[in-house]
Amino acid sequence: MKDKAKILDKEAISRALMRIAHEIVEKNKGVESLCLVGIRNRGVYLAKRLAESIKHIENEEVAVGALDITLYRDDLTLVSAQPVVHKTEIDFDIDNKNLVLVDDVLYTGRTVRAALDALVDFGRPRSIQLAVLIDRGHRELPVRADFVGKNIPTAQKETVEVRIEEVDGKEEVVIVEKD
Repeated sequence: MKDKAKILDKEAISRALMRIAHEIVEKNKGVESLCLVGIRNRGVYLAKRLAESIKHIENEEVAVGALDITLYRDDLTLVSAQPVVHKTEIDFDIDNKNLVLVDDVLYTGRTVRAALDALVDFGRPRSIQLAVLIDRGHRELPVRADFVGKNIPTAQKETVEVRIEEVDGKEEVVIVEKD
């Protein structure tokens, strides 16, 4: 696999996240009853960055959690014989909250479906909204993001990689072409 095109650099990612943070605050009329939950792995880091941006805008802290969806995947047996399960960390009550689910790339919608199934185990939010840095299309399920950093039309043979400092040591979004 080789990088085909760089879509966002570090500054563009920061601007997209700041814009999403403003949109979240506007749609929710502030931050009262607002919490963010990032889907492991990169969604967690993006959720933390959104929370920092929201704090900068509203001068209030927003609770941030981390959700592991491994055991809720509909392709679990195809992924690995021994799937690696990471820790879900939602140490706040999500009942009657406006919850924003955060992920890096929205593609088929199956990850979001798994996340919604997982969230039900933690309570009953007032609303669940979806924020993604990249929407690349090709949906298999009826899922739509409420907040999108950038829409990138892609071919099926391409993938979109979000690379962030905390995980990858660099900050960029690239389209990668499968060999």
